[in-house]
Parts: sequence; structure tokens; C-alpha cells
Amino acid sequence: PMRSELARTPSGQRRGSRKTSCWTATTRRPLTEFIRTGGCLCGGVRFRIHPPVRDVWVCHCSQCRRTSGHYWATTAVSLERFELTELKTLRWFRSSATARRGFCHSCGASLFWHKNDSEQMNVSAGSIDGPTDLLTERHIYLDDAGDYYQIHPQELRTTGTEMDDN
Repeated sequence: PMRSELARTPSGQRRGSRKTSCWTATTRRPLTEFIRTGGCLCGGVRFRIHPPVRDVWVCHCSQCRRTSGHYWATTAVSLERFELTELKTLRWFRSSATARRGFCHSCGASLFWHKNDSEQMNVSAGSIDGPTDLLTERHIYLDDAGDYYQIHPQELRTTGTEMDDN
């Protein structure tokens, strides 16, 4: 069911598993393989990501919404292809027992999500210098989406893919 169709508990929360809803884009285009750069608003954190880079996933979970102020759009790259070129203002926050989030302590930019023992770094799509040549491929944790926005299903199809905890 769509987020707006989910039943609510007496406290107003939506019922259903946070992991069961997932939407994926219906069209794809080939990715140009090039090195992407990016960073935070003040420049205290800069990075380079070498191809291949995953297309963008949009996370609607409450942790991502709280850390970013809205849903969080992220791409991912293997750690061996991720390079920090400036890290003087980078700080890490342990957001759960299984993951940490990287941010700039000067300007507040939410930049990275890294699961413990993962060989992959998730990078905020909005922090990448454009053009990115990336597509939004998937929406995850739709059951946990905020009630102040709508997701338009006519542009997406369901896949049933489950994701790991934040």
C-alpha cells in the first residue's frame, strides 16, 4: 500500500513494517563512468568517488529525515573507490549499534552513512558536485515517510526489496 493508504495506530503512527515497502524507478539510462567530487557547504570536507557508483536511493526512515531535515538521497561506492581529500571538519555520529553518519561540524552538512564492517560508503547525492549523471533508482522505508509530503507512484514500481537497519 502507498504511504497515505496505511492504517494508523491510535497514536497516529502508521502500521506496517519499515522494511517491506520499496519503490524502484521504471526507466534507466547508461551511466557515464567518471570521477565525481563533492563536499560540504563550507568546504571543510571534500571527497572524490571513483566509478562505478550506484544510482541514488531515497531513504524515508525517521533517522534519515531527522539528520537531513527531509528524506535522504544517497549513492554508494566501495570504500576502496572513496577518497577523502579534505577532512578538517568531518565528524562521525554513531546513529545506531550498526551504523554511523558523517557530517561537517562547521556547516552541519549531512554527508555520509556507513554501516559497521561494510565495504561500502553511502554518500549524500546532494553533496556531489554536478553534473552527477545519476538517476534516482529506488525509494526505501516508505512506511516511515513523513506525513507532510507525497510520493508519486505513477513514476515508480514496487520491488519488495528489503534493506538493512539504519
